[in-house]
Amino acid sequence: MSTTAPTATTPPASRPLSPARTLGTAARVLRQLRHDPRTIALLLVVPVLMITLLRYVFDADPRTFDAIGASLLGIFPLITMFLVTSIATLRERTSGTLERLLAMPLGKGDLIAGYALAFGTVAVAQSVLATALSVWVLGLDVVGSPWLLLLVALLDALLGTALGLFVSAFAASEFQAVQFMPAVIFPQLLLCGLFTPRDQMHPVLEAVSDVMPMSYAVDGMDQVLTHTDITADFYRDILVVAGCALLVLCLGAATLRRRTT
Repeated sequence: MSTTAPTATTPPASRPLSPARTLGTAARVLRQLRHDPRTIALLLVVPVLMITLLRYVFDADPRTFDAIGASLLGIFPLITMFLVTSIATLRERTSGTLERLLAMPLGKGDLIAGYALAFGTVAVAQSVLATALSVWVLGLDVVGSPWLLLLVALLDALLGTALGLFVSAFAASEFQAVQFMPAVIFPQLLLCGLFTPRDQMHPVLEAVSDVMPMSYAVDGMDQVLTHTDITADFYRDILVVAGCALLVLCLGAATLRRRTT
């Protein structure tokens, strides 16, 4: 009489990343977004309206808009993607959807990668709309290629997505997820060089700004704004932003909890 050994279930954290499961997760998230017009408006319409408002705030001095408009092209996508991603992921957890998904043959890596792919797709649309409007409608004067502006804006949006996925693991409610914005986003906004050059800050604040990814996002936009060719600093900036996004995504997968309580 032969016996069959029981098959061990592979824990979600140990399951290899599957392209099929990742694409399935991304498609599910995009379907949910399609039926949420308020979120779509926040992701696609609000950044465009903010850039337009900023342009006409400085209507008497277009050079001021040129000086800060490119930087905000990177900051707005980061903020909106952070906000929406953190709340959407938390909603999956508190509703029990996350636990049901991880009970299926779906690893944590598949879930995080699927979310990143879905929101990354939205980030492409957001960045294209905001960049096209700024350069070809609002007259943003860019010395370098507008495509490089688009690249930095997209990386910033992906960084916001990664940060949102990460902090959602530490929030127990949507209100708490929003509360992370002053802790995670506002210090970077103040120290990124948007309001004053970073080398003119107090040395301690300058050192802190040197380890914040938004500083490199703003620096990358400034490189495109002032240089006709791709510089070594631009390569450094985009590599830092992309590396931070990848690192935070890995941390998000590591801290993703199955249980909702």
